[in-house]
Amino acid sequence: MKAAYVSAMEALYFVCAAIAGLCLAIVTLIIPYGVFCRYVLNSAASWPEPLAVLLIILFTFVSGAACYRAGVHIAVSMVVDALPDRSGIYLRYARDLVMALIALFAVIWGSKLVLITWDNTVGEFPFLSVGLTYMPIPIGGFITLLFIIEQVWIGPPGANSFVHREPVSAD
Repeated sequence: MKAAYVSAMEALYFVCAAIAGLCLAIVTLIIPYGVFCRYVLNSAASWPEPLAVLLIILFTFVSGAACYRAGVHIAVSMVVDALPDRSGIYLRYARDLVMALIALFAVIWGSKLVLITWDNTVGEFPFLSVGLTYMPIPIGGFITLLFIIEQVWIGPPGANSFVHREPVSAD
């Protein structure tokens, strides 16, 4: 069962990293287009900036989950990882508990935000629900929870993972 969970988390991590990379690539293309239209053509396009904001929202929550699994999230692991295994284990669980609470907050309150704003539309994209644009919040929180479960239940990704990392030694 653990192997199946790790395989699923590995695939989910890969999807998160791919989505985050795609978001950055698209933002990198559309922002210069908007600048070109505004300053060279003297005719500002209305959609590049709001689309970039929506893509950065998606990027933030999906890549945040992926960074947690990779061990590079702002979960302040530096102090925890520098401690010997015996004394650091309690802080690792505390770190994971705090991250789980934050992720749960994002799932619960993000879902409420999605539901409350579902009938509103984005001004520049009248076909797009505001609630849909907030979906990365609860989805990112849920994915982070799945990665936290993996971290606590199984441990950090192993040698065959995309995100293999060596444990830090206090020696």
